[in-house]
Amino acid sequence: MKHRERKAQNRYRRLCLTTIGTAALALPLVAVALAPPRPRAQAPVVQPPTPQWQVDAGGKIGFEVASIKVDKSVDEDMHANFPLSLGANFRPVGNLFSVTNEPLRTLIGFAYKLSVGQTRFLMPGLPSWVDQARFDISARAAIDNPTKDQFRLMVQSLLADRFELTMHHETRQVPISELVLAKPGKTGPQLTPHVDDAKCGAAGRLDAPPQSADAFTFPCGAIVIGAAPPTAPGRVTGGGRDVSMDYIAAFLTGTAYQGVSSDRLVVNRTGLDGEYDFWVEMVPQFNGPAQSAIPPDPNGPTFLEALQDQLGLKLKSTTGPVDILVIDHIEEPSPN
Repeated sequence: MKHRERKAQNRYRRLCLTTIGTAALALPLVAVALAPPRPRAQAPVVQPPTPQWQVDAGGKIGFEVASIKVDKSVDEDMHANFPLSLGANFRPVGNLFSVTNEPLRTLIGFAYKLSVGQTRFLMPGLPSWVDQARFDISARAAIDNPTKDQFRLMVQSLLADRFELTMHHETRQVPISELVLAKPGKTGPQLTPHVDDAKCGAAGRLDAPPQSADAFTFPCGAIVIGAAPPTAPGRVTGGGRDVSMDYIAAFLTGTAYQGVSSDRLVVNRTGLDGEYDFWVEMVPQFNGPAQSAIPPDPNGPTFLEALQDQLGLKLKSTTGPVDILVIDHIEEPSPN
């Protein structure tokens, strides 16, 4: 009897030791499983600063009411009630915004203050209908007499609300053409600082070829090609008044028909601040058939030659970091 009792007690002790040992092994595993995971260190998302022109325009603002329709006419003429260009040229239109037969790419460029050429480099991922579809938009601002930049902000809101446009910023290394001075500290004879708004004229052709920047009657804040007669047949004249070097670089982006590489973004690296007046004359160059019945002047300068000899500028191919607006989502608007 005593032998059986001792045997049972030994069996009980072995069972207790086995249970305690198993529990001792299990406790650390449970502790690890229940402990909260350590947060992984994440690189902060750095958003570029808000462009100063948006800050000056007062920040986000929308239209009070807007109508959007697809333009199904065969008419190729595009119209807006004020210039949708990068420059400051603007005529008062009250609180109305109106465009007819405009592609969405033009409206996106207007809203974000980019040239059409820049949207092709700085806004990758846009679907084909952005260029193919045409839209008629009539909208009314909630404020009186908005500025051109305030209209830009309203169109940004319109794109987000009606076209569901969303995007994010990325910095990418891409091929670029730097616009630089051909000679350090010196501009060409046909590129001069803008000093007199009184010389700004209405849009239209000049009666005679310009002999200096002072001869321009172009509106301030605009770049125009073909608005003045050339000094010889088979050439083309263009220029601008009261425009920045950033504007000139943006205007050059994508202008492959003038001899500028179409696969590179043109970036201002001149170091020139302020606004300038300029005029330039060159022999037009086209990738396809000539767009004029007048044959090109064989003795005239190419665009790149005119850029250097007349404006004192040149283009330098390189690679550099560029802030890209990547399109995450965009949809065609529902009819209204």
